[in-house]
Amino acid sequence: MTDNLETQLSSFSAAERGLALRQIAERTNAMKFPSSENVNMHFHSFYSFNAEGWSPSRIAWEVKKSGLHASGIVDFDVIDGMDEYLAAAELLGIRASVGVESRTFFAKFADAEMDSPGEPGVNYVMGVGFTGHFSASSPQALKLAQYRENARQRNLALISRINAKVPEIALDYEKDVIPLTPSGNATERHIITAYAEKSMKAFSGKSKAFSYLSSVLGKGAAEIEELFTKSRPAFDELLRAKFAKKGGIGYVQPSQDTFPPMREFLAWVKSAGAIPTEAWLDGTTKGESLGIKYLEASRAEGSEALNIIPDRNWNIKDPEVKKIKVAKLAEVVAAADKLDMPIFIGTEMNKAGQPFADQINCEALAPHKKSFIKGAAIAVGQSLLAKFAKFSYSGEKAAAHFKSVSEKNIFFESVGELPPLDSGLSARLSALSPDAAFAKFADSAKAGRWML
Repeated sequence: MTDNLETQLSSFSAAERGLALRQIAERTNAMKFPSSENVNMHFHSFYSFNAEGWSPSRIAWEVKKSGLHASGIVDFDVIDGMDEYLAAAELLGIRASVGVESRTFFAKFADAEMDSPGEPGVNYVMGVGFTGHFSASSPQALKLAQYRENARQRNLALISRINAKVPEIALDYEKDVIPLTPSGNATERHIITAYAEKSMKAFSGKSKAFSYLSSVLGKGAAEIEELFTKSRPAFDELLRAKFAKKGGIGYVQPSQDTFPPMREFLAWVKSAGAIPTEAWLDGTTKGESLGIKYLEASRAEGSEALNIIPDRNWNIKDPEVKKIKVAKLAEVVAAADKLDMPIFIGTEMNKAGQPFADQINCEALAPHKKSFIKGAAIAVGQSLLAKFAKFSYSGEKAAAHFKSVSEKNIFFESVGELPPLDSGLSARLSALSPDAAFAKFADSAKAGRWML
């Protein structure tokens, strides 16, 4: 009933996506959907890179179909999908948040690897719970534009280095890469896709293309052809490793000038009304192995929450490696809980094979279930309170209102656990002043149901 409409949900045309989503909502209005305790607060949409090519609207629909308890999109260096995802969430009745992710330089750990293997000092960080736009001349808008432009310049530099080594398949950024994106925000994965596609067009036949790629990638032409035709994700990862990752023909070791200072980025997130968030890999790098001391150092830079991709810590074939990483996961969850840092989890879905959502009742994750659901609720509560009450988790009003971070967490969690917002509730909240809306949130949170 909705197959064709689902495909339209990821059209680069916003009008087409919106129409498809409305039609799906109308056709499925009377359907009973499943309910799950699972959450995914870290979906990448096609505004950065989604392995399935999904838009924010498509992600929202998949969340609805699967019955996730809460969800959120996170894109690299942009919040282009914010309005679409929050509107889709209201239309479909799902709990939602919107975030941004970026790479920064953590000067205190300039000589230590953290969550970017092989790149000392480089640290992924995030902002969670964006709800509004900024005037074009505001410091927040100007800084966001700067981050986006910095990413573009890094892309151009990467392509220039790769083009010099493989002139036969050289890319034109504007002609070959940008068309793969809906709003011009290309990532490294878009660039790799463009090189793969260009390699198939640059020669008179595919056999010549595979022969050429064989010389570039250091594998037999038959193996390259099999990878490309039968295991495209594996081919793309090989191409990415040879072209863009450490040791690749286009790679240069980043320095403190490559990415913005961590403290600066987190301060921008806070000024934009979102939650400054540390991103965590798996606890085995030099920086992350410090456990709670590492989180305390990150918090001193401005982070107030922690993002984890749990699949990296337990979905591992080697039993010994799995044992170590499961223990590291338990360690960091305990550390974050001790520091009252909300934990946001997700699977990213920016690489083929990553699951739609973590199964938090599985043996490895069940011990942390309470923390994961609590973190998701806090992200949703932040989205609601920041949007309608102008009351953000990291803002001055919250700092003055609550006696402790623990008390603040309880309140934001209780708001986030309210039944999902719909268009009717949204309209009633929008009609109130911020103070009146906050009072309604407080009453509703205390009652455990909407008091509107």
